[in-house]
Formats: sequence, C-alpha cells, structure tokens
Amino acid sequence: MSEPATVKMVEYADAGAEVRAVYDDIMATKGIDFVPNAWKTFASHPPTLKRLWYGLKEVMAPGALDPKFKEMIAVAVSATNGCDYCTRSHTAAARKLGMTDAEYGELLAVVGMFNQINALAEAYKIPVDAVFMKPFGAGPSPVPQGDGEAPSS
Repeated sequence: MSEPATVKMVEYADAGAEVRAVYDDIMATKGIDFVPNAWKTFASHPPTLKRLWYGLKEVMAPGALDPKFKEMIAVAVSATNGCDYCTRSHTAAARKLGMTDAEYGELLAVVGMFNQINALAEAYKIPVDAVFMKPFGAGPSPVPQGDGEAPSS
C-alpha cells in the first residue's frame, strides 16, 4: 500500500464547482471514469490544480510529436526523477496508446544508459566539443546521420 499524501485529497463529492470542472475535464479528456489520486492531491490548492492540468493538456496535445511518443518521454523523465506515481501513470497512458513491451524495454534501456552516461559526464566535467556548440542551422550537423546503430570500429 502507498504512503498517504501529505495533504487531504479532494474527492469529487467534496469538491467545489471550480475543482469539479477541472475533474470533469480530466475524466473527459482521458476517457476515464475516476479522478486519479495525483489530481485529487493537487486539488488541495485549486490554482495549482488548474495550472498543472491545463498546462499538461496543452503540452500533451497532438503536435509535431504524437501522443504516444509524448507519454514515452513522460515515462523517461518520471523514471529519471524517481517518481513512482508518475512512472506508473504515464506507463499506463503510453500502453493505452499502443506502447508495446518491446518499446517499453527499449525506452528503459535508453533511459538507464543515458542516466549512467550523464552522471559520468557530469562527474568528469567533460568539456563540450566546440563543434557541438554551433548554433542550429550554422552548417551541416557534426553528428553522422544513420540508422541509429552504433558506429563500427
């Protein structure tokens, strides 16, 4: 069982009109018939609930990145930040959008690898190569374009 929240969660039945309107939008947007605990917790401060929900709704809307890819990014960030609730909720959302076990495994492999590499790069204080400091559009990319495979020796 999870630990209790540090504030009293606001149940739908106890919510005021302003919070209920957000709850209704959450359920309609996500196609669910319950209010997730995160939103009930954020509702302890209605301005925060509104800011987070409407900001999230805007950012996660279809755009240049498709919704499944955005949820997979959310899984990666949540896992990196150590947020169990967020990792589980965004994994469920990504699976609902079609993320396969193979995609999930590969996503976590990439997350784990880059968390390790980033930690080592930061610890070593590796200076950034000058070629990577060029402004976008200032000539050809210094990184070879390929099929994503590691270069062969």
